[in-house]
Amino acid sequence: MKKTITNLKDIENKKILVRLDLNVPIDNKKIVDNNRIIQSLPTLNYLIEKGGKIIIFSHLGRIKSESDKEKKSLKIVGEELSKLLNKNVIFVKKTRGKELENKINSLKKGDVLLVENTRFEDFINEKVTKYESSCDGELSKYWASLGDVFVNDAFGTLHRKHASNYGISINIKEKVIGFLVKKELEVLEKIKMNPERPFVVILGGAKISDKVGVIDSMLKIADKVIIGPAMSYTFRLATNHLVGKSLIDESKIEYAKNILKNNSEKIIVAFDSIAVKEINDDKNQELKSYEEIPDDYMGVDLGEKSIKLIQDSLKNARTIFWNGPLGIIENDKYSNGSKEILNSIVNLKNVFTVIGGGDSGLMTKKLGLEKRVSYISTGGGASLKFLENKEMPSLELIEDI
Repeated sequence: MKKTITNLKDIENKKILVRLDLNVPIDNKKIVDNNRIIQSLPTLNYLIEKGGKIIIFSHLGRIKSESDKEKKSLKIVGEELSKLLNKNVIFVKKTRGKELENKINSLKKGDVLLVENTRFEDFINEKVTKYESSCDGELSKYWASLGDVFVNDAFGTLHRKHASNYGISINIKEKVIGFLVKKELEVLEKIKMNPERPFVVILGGAKISDKVGVIDSMLKIADKVIIGPAMSYTFRLATNHLVGKSLIDESKIEYAKNILKNNSEKIIVAFDSIAVKEINDDKNQELKSYEEIPDDYMGVDLGEKSIKLIQDSLKNARTIFWNGPLGIIENDKYSNGSKEILNSIVNLKNVFTVIGGGDSGLMTKKLGLEKRVSYISTGGGASLKFLENKEMPSLELIEDI
């Protein structure tokens, strides 16, 4: 186990640099899902209680233009954080310089300051600079120099080498993880090392190439691995079924054949789909299930038979891990399969259920079911990397207890 904030001694009046993952979805200038902000509160409240001077770093989206900067300021996140903490959060619209330094130097114990979006450092003076995301050495040293201690509580970026996490860590002596990272690691470690069985994994999302590592890893430790749209179309094509215009990953057809051949007892692939000629919002659009999708149609959601197959496969499960939607859930018309499976899961008894963040987590919250699952991860990509046994560079720099 890594050192956590409870291992810190005498932090009163110290400047505590805290890396959070406040990369929340925003639509029409409103935060759609504040789960990541809420999950950061235990760490912040602990540091406030202990009298630290708290300086928060986070990214928000990708920055490739000046217009991105206008849309992706952390100001709105600072306002939400103020409400949730019931405390004024000082927001600084700069990522470096005198204004930021002066604000930090004037902090009193228990104060909280939020630095502007760290990825503003990726686009400066009309140029792509990538100072944050390429872990620029000068920027890393500068940010580390602003504090005495570093608390990394951004689980969703532990697999990244960015200046605001990895860069600060290599340039500061005292560093620990926060409560959120600790919880994430405990939950995922339980799944990886000691799941209650039967253990069923549901993998959605689009490209197999993004999930090869986790498919291979999960087939070693899970009792069943369920492949849903859109990945299922590559598997269906690999077994000579018609998939129409559905999304496929041509580079992984041979991989899909081998996986099916060598894991026939474990792997379950969605075999029928709701297919349409065009993705649209027409309320009168006919939604019909196909096992063999016509040439001018594309799969957009789980078919009725696949929903039943997956529900039956989950009935006796004691551990479930789900990452990735099972249809094009951005369009509510194509989200029925995901909703049906989720409703089945929350009605199971004595099951440890982990939703792997991202779209799956957002859907769970939209349906008001977040309290009926065991845990929703704050980092979809990071949770997959951890389960794949991939390197987590920003975590590895934290000392073990």
